[in-house]
Amino acid sequence: MITSAILSAWRASHTTPRMPRLAVEPSAAMRDLSVFRPVLAGEAAAIPLPDSSVDAVWISTVIHHVPDLAAAAAELRRVLRPGAVVLIRSAFAGRPEGITQFRYFTEAVRVLDTYPSVADIEQAFTGFRTVKLSKVPQHTASSLQEIVATLRREAHTPLQLITDEEYAAGLERLRTAAETATGPVIDHLDLLVMRTDPAGSHPPAAG
Repeated sequence: MITSAILSAWRASHTTPRMPRLAVEPSAAMRDLSVFRPVLAGEAAAIPLPDSSVDAVWISTVIHHVPDLAAAAAELRRVLRPGAVVLIRSAFAGRPEGITQFRYFTEAVRVLDTYPSVADIEQAFTGFRTVKLSKVPQHTASSLQEIVATLRREAHTPLQLITDEEYAAGLERLRTAAETATGPVIDHLDLLVMRTDPAGSHPPAAG
C-alpha cells in the first residue's frame, strides 16, 4: 500500500523494474485523480490483498486520518510477509521541529498534538518492532515567497482547524519573514520504520 505525493520518489529510489507496486485508496474521487496505477479500492483496515503478499508498505502523511490504528496494524501485519517493513512518514504529536508550517502558524501545533504520537503508533502496532526513527529532509519550495504565493489553507489539516484570526496572524508572520528570507525551504518530516515479526504470526480472523 503506497499513498502520497512522494510516490514517484519512492518508486525511483526504493524499487526495481521487476518489483510490482500498487496503491490503496478509499476515496473513489481520489482514485480517479491518481496518476499512479494500479490503485485499488480499500482502506487501512481492509486491504484487498492476500495474506503475506507484500514486501513493504509506505504510508505518507495520512496516519492521522486512520480511525483505528490497531485495526490498521493488524491488517498490515496480515498482508506483509514475515520480516517485512512498514515506513510511516508523518508529522507526529509533540514533534513540530523542522516543519516550516509550524514555525509561522504556531497555533497549529495544538492541532498537531491531536495526531498520533510515535508512542501511540508503537503501542497500536503489536507484532512490529521499531527499527528507526529519523528526520528526513524534503525540498518543500524554492523560497518562502513561493510558499506565500501558493499556500492553500484547505490543503493542510492543521491550518483548517485553527481559527480565522490565528490563520491570519500566521500568514502575516510568514509574509513578513518572506520579505527577507533567501534560499530554498527544506522541511524535515519524521520517518518511522517498523518491521514485522520474522516468525510471521498473523492476527486471528475476525468473528
